[in-house]
Amino acid sequence: MTHIQFPTNFHDIKVTLGHLEAAELGKGSFKYAWVLDKLKAERERGITIDIALWKFETPKYYVTHVPFVPISGFNGDNMIEASSNCPWYKGWEKETKSKSTGKTLLEAIDAIDPPSRPTDKPLRLPLQDVYKIGGIGTVPVGRVETGIIKAGMVVTFAPAGVTTEVKSVEMHHEQLTEGVPGDNVGFNVKNVSVKEIRRGNVAGDSKNDPPKASESFNAQVIVLNHPGQVGAGYAPVLDCHTAHIACKFSELLEKIDRRTGKSVENSPKFIKSGDAAIVKMVPSKPMCVEAFTDYPPLGRFAVRDMRQTVAVGVIKSVVKVDKAGKVTKAAVKASKK
Repeated sequence: MTHIQFPTNFHDIKVTLGHLEAAELGKGSFKYAWVLDKLKAERERGITIDIALWKFETPKYYVTHVPFVPISGFNGDNMIEASSNCPWYKGWEKETKSKSTGKTLLEAIDAIDPPSRPTDKPLRLPLQDVYKIGGIGTVPVGRVETGIIKAGMVVTFAPAGVTTEVKSVEMHHEQLTEGVPGDNVGFNVKNVSVKEIRRGNVAGDSKNDPPKASESFNAQVIVLNHPGQVGAGYAPVLDCHTAHIACKFSELLEKIDRRTGKSVENSPKFIKSGDAAIVKMVPSKPMCVEAFTDYPPLGRFAVRDMRQTVAVGVIKSVVKVDKAGKVTKAAVKASKK
């Protein structure tokens, strides 16, 4: 048998004060609640206030580069003109290449720095359509992705293999001295029929890394939504730039971790939804694609099957074909200049 002795005349002052406060608030049955609720406002209002401070770094995002504008689309507050309905708002301030200030959304939009365009790269212009216009001739239409296009330039269309001279360049019915990345242009070409080039072809400078047809390419593919398993021989349709062509999964080279990119399994028999893999792909028809690292707009694609997008991917490398094609007299003459 053991006897435990302890002093009965010792009382913690905090405990005593807690009991008194609980009685005053009418919470005698919860006299130990003060242990959990430290703030007086918490105890009086019967709530728990959780306060936390989290510090985190944003190496690729700068808060000072983004204006925050309180607006009301219904009332037009701070949309075009400064509003008197929010006197607390002192305006926004933005720090980029130059310091900008303002109060309205319109001013914030005007202060956006235009992105740098890849004008230093060789020309790549996927064709969206080809028209035959009376009195003018053949006019291909498309968006300039990289490089520039201008009158007098000799361009090559791949995979058609047609080389000719550009007579003029227009955008929105206005003639341009040159088209730059982002411009949706139409350009007149000499001695080329509408039957020789089509949507999905890519125009490029014949003297500076001209585009070529692709025999095959290796791509990193992520399966998003496929009901079954995908193996070698699967032949869905690829939407790459303006091209819409069936391509066969010729060989599954390796399965990889979709987050780290590290190899998980060599030569897998199949892949399924959620998997990522390096796949060798072979187009069923002549097609022009590029590695994503060289020409990003021509190096990414969506895999379409069953009326839905079942996978997406980026092209790692391309095996190209040197195809001798038609060279117009205008192209030969322009090349001698």
